[in-house]
Amino acid sequence: MKQLDIGVVGAGPAGLAVALFLSRAGHRVEILERFDTPAPVGSGLLMQPTGLTVLAALGLLDTIQTLGNRIDRLHGADAVSGRTVLDVRYDAAAGGRYGLAVQRAALFNTLHDAAVADGITMRTGMNIASAAQRRDRAVLKDQALRDVGDYDLVIDASGARSVLAAGSLHAPSIRELTYGAFWATLDGAGADYDQTALSQRYDKAKVMIGLLPAGRATVGDPDKVAFFWSLKVADVDAVKAAGLDRWKSVIRNYWPACQPFLDQIGDWDQLTLARYAHRTTLPPHSGNVVFIGDSAHLTSPQLGQGANMALLDAAALGHALANSSDIATALAAYARARRNHVRLFQMLSLAFTPFYQSDSTAIAWVRDRLVSTIAKVPPMPGLLAAIVAGTVIDPFKSAGLTEHDWLSSPHQADRALPVVDAIKSSAQI
Repeated sequence: MKQLDIGVVGAGPAGLAVALFLSRAGHRVEILERFDTPAPVGSGLLMQPTGLTVLAALGLLDTIQTLGNRIDRLHGADAVSGRTVLDVRYDAAAGGRYGLAVQRAALFNTLHDAAVADGITMRTGMNIASAAQRRDRAVLKDQALRDVGDYDLVIDASGARSVLAAGSLHAPSIRELTYGAFWATLDGAGADYDQTALSQRYDKAKVMIGLLPAGRATVGDPDKVAFFWSLKVADVDAVKAAGLDRWKSVIRNYWPACQPFLDQIGDWDQLTLARYAHRTTLPPHSGNVVFIGDSAHLTSPQLGQGANMALLDAAALGHALANSSDIATALAAYARARRNHVRLFQMLSLAFTPFYQSDSTAIAWVRDRLVSTIAKVPPMPGLLAAIVAGTVIDPFKSAGLTEHDWLSSPHQADRALPVVDAIKSSAQI
């Protein structure tokens, strides 16, 4: 592949990662970001072995591990009875895998600092409205229809509400999901929570409360915890109208150990409402524009794969361009490389959603009594661990990656904490 002029729309994890891969491969890359100052959006996220392997390929694994918090399992209990209904442990599958909970700011800062260090051009305040094909190049236009960039290839990493994906020849239909979630990043000091687990409490499938120990945004900062509460998007106004104290009392009744976190919330503005949707852009390219991350695929967050899938997209696209003689061949290779993995995890995420976010009492009963029992019977523990890790089918080879050797990671061995069986408060509910 000759040296290309490449425009990357969006300075989120997908955009920053793909810019790093392609700039290091010798292409001329610039990032176009709509905000005047690039910044992360959201609270915490769970990095899986898939996304961590991509960061290792970029030489950023040590940095993100210094900021993140190792997660060894996902634990969920019925908020009324205290009975465990979800217990997925990474070590149920071979290989020494683990998760790493991070603040979105930590992931953003790690990638952004690397892009700045590599001298990648970033143009901010660029409100891209459309892309036009001009002979064998792609031209980006702003809302006034002025040309703002002319490239051999445009990579759309602008996220869930991408105007380029919506305006493409293969514009996908979007299915808005009924449930969203309130998120907040809070201090963990003095609170009683499992520091090695994503912990959740459920009341049937209508209520889901979660705590994710998310590490620190920068070295020297105090550790934070990402707190979330699932609810119907249509109910948000009614919940707010009932008042913050009423909302806190509901959560406190379900999970008393959340009190130290609730005490830190004094205003609705401290909570970010996340809305979720499902869509797939097929194929994930149109002319000389290619889609990665949430621009290419969206789904329920139940398996926590969003940022990890975006990083895999970035690696796969870089690999395809490095091993193809022209752009059209590379984009077709990228689509093939990601097709099976993306489709599988979109399907799995949608399948899991009703068990944790729905009005169905019957599905919740099946989850709590049947599924939780089957999940303990071999080979299910290992299969569930592979699903959570994102490795139930190999996503690495097609992206030109070799999975990181987790067993030889002394940094994580030093940081690992003993696993606590369950949050103590579950016995009090």
